[in-house]
Amino acid sequence: MADHEHGSMDTKVQEKTFDDFMSFVTKTTIVIVALLVLMALFIR
Repeated sequence: MADHEHGSMDTKVQEKTFDDFMSFVTKTTIVIVALLVLMALFIR
């Protein structure tokens, strides 16, 4: 079994993926809320 030193793993790729995912979720949420508001205002 390979020796592993706690805290030595490079997590830059995982952090970038998480940041990109959170950015996508945030933008998607904003678009959905905007569409719902527009629907509430114009579709009656």
